[in-house]
Amino acid sequence: MRELNGKTAIVTGSSRGIGAATARELARHGVTVILVARSLQDIEEIASGIRDEGGAALAQTCDVTRFSDVSAAVALCREQFNGLDILVNNAGLIEPIARLADSDPASWCAAADVNYKGVYHGLRAALPVMLEQGTGVVVNISSGAATGSLEGWSHYNSSKAAALSLTRCADAEYRDHGVRVVGFSPGTVATGMQVAIKASGLNPVSQLDPSVHSDPARPARIVAWLCTNDAREFAGIDVSIHDETIRRRAGLAD
Repeated sequence: MRELNGKTAIVTGSSRGIGAATARELARHGVTVILVARSLQDIEEIASGIRDEGGAALAQTCDVTRFSDVSAAVALCREQFNGLDILVNNAGLIEPIARLADSDPASWCAAADVNYKGVYHGLRAALPVMLEQGTGVVVNISSGAATGSLEGWSHYNSSKAAALSLTRCADAEYRDHGVRVVGFSPGTVATGMQVAIKASGLNPVSQLDPSVHSDPARPARIVAWLCTNDAREFAGIDVSIHDETIRRRAGLAD
């Protein structure tokens, strides 16, 4: 992880869960992190905690469904730190969980806007900077839901599938230009998302015991490793935390 020292990163949806843990993990390895989310108070508290521990972090309000917000975050990173080395497209929604016939169209589309268009906005804003540098890594937080179908999750399944397609398209277009794009499925993680899933009572995931969910620090460790040259071979692939090889190479003990 030593090679991460001195790099710069933007982590979307970093006010909690995997995003917050990833920001802390990257900062622990010497990465200057810009935390972006809709709630400035939450990300400022996390950024302040990172600074208190000797790391470098800034907080920037950002709604990933608005390209202007994402573009402004990238511009801030470029102006303050002369570039952007890492983008983690983490922001995601699963609420409200409902069968298609019961779903609210506005809420269904709002989740799709975050899970799918938010990834596009991140890529669109970051790629020109990374291409100019000739280097960069984008990690799109994916899900096993991208290749499956679960009751009540039509918005989540379909938008994650679309985001996975974006990962593959971006890799096909820019792998030979020094920019690496990779997907990462973190499995079930102990976040607020799992609380909503449990409360829905729909599909087998809602029946899982909370004890099986991973601490956010575990997937965060893999995200950081995916940003290193040791993970270069996984460009364009959606890697999973359930893969023992991935966990071992990221330094996670079972």
